[in-house]
Amino acid sequence: MLIRKNQDLNAVQTEVFNVLVGFEEEEKQERKKRASRRALEARRAIERHREERELSRDIDDEAWFDES
Repeated sequence: MLIRKNQDLNAVQTEVFNVLVGFEEEEKQERKKRASRRALEARRAIERHREERELSRDIDDEAWFDES
């Protein structure tokens, strides 16, 4: 809905415009929340992977010492 700058809006048009703008803002906030959630999940997965890798190395080192 394009509105010229000099065009006067009646109450219904103003209300529809406000609803649309509000909806777009809510969608934008929701996208930001989803992106933040995905980034947090990715960071946690990386951290988990590093911990597992480190523990695996520690366990392998300990097993190596037991064999000697």
